[in-house]
Amino acid sequence: MTLAHWVSYTTLMPRPVRAIYAVKPTTREMTVSFQTTMTFRIALLCLLILCFSAALSAQDRKGNPTLIIDKAKPRMATAVGNNLYCAGFIQTSAISTVNSIVGGQHEADGYFYSEGDFVYVNMGRDKGVSVGDMFAVVRPRGSVRSPWTDKSNIGYWVQELGALEVVNVKDTVSVARVASSCDNFLLGDLVQLVEKRTSPKHDPQPVLNLWADPSGKATGRILMSRDGAEMLSRDFIAYVDLGAEDSVQVGNKLTIFRPLDDGNLMKRTQKEYPTGRDYGFQSGEYKGGKFSNQSSRKTGELAQGSHITTREAKQGRPPLRKIVGEAVVLNVKERTATVVITRTGQEIHTGDWVELQ
Repeated sequence: MTLAHWVSYTTLMPRPVRAIYAVKPTTREMTVSFQTTMTFRIALLCLLILCFSAALSAQDRKGNPTLIIDKAKPRMATAVGNNLYCAGFIQTSAISTVNSIVGGQHEADGYFYSEGDFVYVNMGRDKGVSVGDMFAVVRPRGSVRSPWTDKSNIGYWVQELGALEVVNVKDTVSVARVASSCDNFLLGDLVQLVEKRTSPKHDPQPVLNLWADPSGKATGRILMSRDGAEMLSRDFIAYVDLGAEDSVQVGNKLTIFRPLDDGNLMKRTQKEYPTGRDYGFQSGEYKGGKFSNQSSRKTGELAQGSHITTREAKQGRPPLRKIVGEAVVLNVKERTATVVITRTGQEIHTGDWVELQ
């Protein structure tokens, strides 16, 4: 069989047979493969053109790209849950002691009552109580005395415990269910009308400015916290000696700061620095001057005076402060306000200063 006969024979063979003999594809098959590849590339190019056209359609008539922004997030409540209705307050005005918890369903078994328990209050039909009425429960704890304020009488602290819902009314007493409790209820706790409160709202805020200038408005101090903590952080409740007499209002923001001059929380007992005459800093072999590499500079243009101390270095400078956080006012009384800490730059302590923004 000549070469021409072999080529003719293999060309006429079916495609699977040619594959067995590893015969190269014909010109017709190569043409079909090329057409298939080009068809795929053209389809891909059309898809890219459609995507580019969609991007162009997002531009306005002036050719400027349209800025697409997500829907604005709703304003968030600054205080929720027990931070709103169980924050407590310090007030100077008298509190009504007429109505109180006088009994409990299980008083023979214990002294404490919490959410879901049933108690008796000395309010019935004679005082116009109806099933479904809601009442707040508070516990006055005593006068507040603090070294952090110059005000002579800032009032007494009232702890807010939770709420009661009346489920049964009798002539002179009513049965109430503990609807919510932030702490244990006790017999003798006072029952008050529920004061409807609305939490201040806040928008997304930038990073806390640690170098903000003073506002020049009223300043005060953090007197105490709700739970007796002395190191405070975000969402802690605290009380400050700024109130209605200082034009404070619910929703006001307070900058929490610490003066750099005398706001240190701890006193250092070690020496401020080694003196210039301390030994052990010069070379033992080459000697040289006895100059401590940790001592401060000496006064005088020829360095012949005394060492500069930290106190001397601070003289003549303007007041400086260290911003440690931010708070929002939740409740305002005569001489004080209840605040919730919303942002922190570091830990906050009772005794830190606050300033109206």
